[in-house]
Amino acid sequence: MVTGPPAPGTQPNPEQMAAMQKQMALEASKRGMTPQQFQQWQRQQIEADAKKAGLTFDQYVNQLKQQAFQNHQRQQQQQQQAQQQQAQQPPQQQQGQQVPINPGAPDPKAVAIAKWLRSQDLKPRTCILNGQRKDMFRVKRAIRALQSPAYALASSKPRSLLPQITTPANAAETFKLLPLSLLALRVSKVDPSQAHSHGGAPQPPPKPTKRTKGLWTVRIEQQQDVTPDLHYVWLYEGPQWRTKLYAVGALIAIMALVMFPLWPIKVRIGVWYLSMGALGLLGLFFAMAIFRLILFCATVFTVPPGLWLYPNLFEDVGFFDSFRPVWGWQEEKKKKKSSKPTTPSTSSTTTPSAPTTSKPTTDSGVRRRDLTPRVEEVEDD
Repeated sequence: MVTGPPAPGTQPNPEQMAAMQKQMALEASKRGMTPQQFQQWQRQQIEADAKKAGLTFDQYVNQLKQQAFQNHQRQQQQQQQAQQQQAQQPPQQQQGQQVPINPGAPDPKAVAIAKWLRSQDLKPRTCILNGQRKDMFRVKRAIRALQSPAYALASSKPRSLLPQITTPANAAETFKLLPLSLLALRVSKVDPSQAHSHGGAPQPPPKPTKRTKGLWTVRIEQQQDVTPDLHYVWLYEGPQWRTKLYAVGALIAIMALVMFPLWPIKVRIGVWYLSMGALGLLGLFFAMAIFRLILFCATVFTVPPGLWLYPNLFEDVGFFDSFRPVWGWQEEKKKKKSSKPTTPSTSSTTTPSAPTTSKPTTDSGVRRRDLTPRVEEVEDD
């Protein structure tokens, strides 16, 4: 049994005496002294402090005992007051206290709740958490799903691990099982430039990246509250049978390639023809890319603004959209409008001026391609 130091004004029991002697021997060994030398050194220190205070040795020791006794009484009073306040605290406030999250094996009930909620339509949206895409949802939709008749039917099954829910407060308590098991955590939106800043050390600004509209960059909050308008992110990915199946397939493919010399001769000849055909297509693709670049360089001076063959070939589009349209003109970048308003010039005649059509001027500078898919219109003869 572990015993603490004796209270001031009371005699220590044998266990406390043994603990004090052990502590004294440990302190003496740290300073390279014997216990007797350590006691003598402590006495010299107390005598020096008493001499500085203008007191005798006995008076200074009694003063230290009184201070220790007063501190002990003050600590006891504070503990009693804290116990009384905790006993008088309303039950609702006690429920709102923080619950420590202990990492480890998740609760089977929490896993069952996560599986059921993942199968429901919570209208999730994709967010960026620590550089990874995760599914984010709002608490009110999860609480609404837990109070639905579908959940009541699923929880009423004989072998179901889903807890019964009868009241909204019970639904909120059930939802708290998710953060306690690290299956879903509360997040908040942050600035992407500050998403990877840790501590107070200044970091260089990140490179500007193209942001997707509606894609949040979030971080995990310390306070895992349950409020309808808060957002939570799923950390539970569900059963990983698909990933395991892909891994097994990749392993089988690697083993098949390694055992290529053992394949039948007809299969190896067929693979050789297929590889030659793939290399031919790859060479044709590079030849087409070089030809379209030469064509553009030739037409940019002869027929400005230049003609591109397959303008969407290297754009982020689908396979078939990369080859549509077959050709397209290079579009010039629109000139920025001047910020100063132009005043209309007064004409000497009262007759309205005839409408004039302006042709787009071509610059001799560098032109940037606009390879967005478009439809070319041909004038009728």
